[in-house]
Amino acid sequence: MKFIYVLLLLLPHSIALATEIPDYPADKIAANTYVIHGPLEFPNEKNMGFMNNPGFVITADSVVVIDPGSSLYTGKMVLRQIRKITDKPVSHVLNTHIHGDHWLGNQAFAEAFPKAQIMAHPDMIAAAKKSEASRWISLMENLTKGATKGTKAVIPAIAIKNDFEFKTGGIRFKVYAPAKAHSKTDVMIHVLEESVVFLGDNVLSGRIPGMGDASFRGNMKACDVASGISARHFVPGHGQTGKVDIVKTFKNYLDIVYSQAAQFYDEGQSDFEMKPRIVEQLKTFHHWAGFEEEVGHHVSLAVLEAEKAAFE
Repeated sequence: MKFIYVLLLLLPHSIALATEIPDYPADKIAANTYVIHGPLEFPNEKNMGFMNNPGFVITADSVVVIDPGSSLYTGKMVLRQIRKITDKPVSHVLNTHIHGDHWLGNQAFAEAFPKAQIMAHPDMIAAAKKSEASRWISLMENLTKGATKGTKAVIPAIAIKNDFEFKTGGIRFKVYAPAKAHSKTDVMIHVLEESVVFLGDNVLSGRIPGMGDASFRGNMKACDVASGISARHFVPGHGQTGKVDIVKTFKNYLDIVYSQAAQFYDEGQSDFEMKPRIVEQLKTFHHWAGFEEEVGHHVSLAVLEAEKAAFE
């Protein structure tokens, strides 16, 4: 009986531990800018849905967070890493696009800092309010077998468009919003004094993206915008931070898939016929996470986009 009583006392603590994501290090990439580089695999029970690259910038007055992750628990983990470095309040949370693995961590910051301004593209805000927020909550719970359960969608309240700028604590943040790249809701954030660009999923490094909401041509234009920004550090939505070369490498992947799909389509080939030939040209990307799972779908999507372009 005593054993059962002790077990019951410990049970809530055990449940709490089960939903606590282990700490991932915050890598300092500039004087005041940090990135937590997440795992590269898809959301699952083991990683509890954490897979993106949350970032934060410590200004003279406060902290600005970019993409706090996929759940309440990811957001809390990000906040723990911030607290290891500073006790300043979080004043702003920026979300780069609609995909929930990047922004459902908003909840942790809304609860800890009710006055924090949560910002995103206006089309992201509209999509989240319509149906995408609930869809992503359900999707993350299913993919992680319930590990993200308890997460609530805190939808950004402040819309930010292309060329929007704000300054806080002596640091300026400038927004670039390509028309349609990885999604129709993308923003990239240039932290001017830090010479850092947060790319969202317009650029990945070491992982192949999902392109279901994307445009190959639009995404390549976004890469051109990013590579034209004068900065030293580029933070992809997934994968390791690097120089501008990571932008050019990712664009090369998109270019090979789309240009070759368009060429083979013109020659009358179907997607399954051209796939082996395109895969052969993508040798430098074969080791990227998700390549086998995504490349066939990418070829099919590129064919559809090329077909549509032919009638424009």
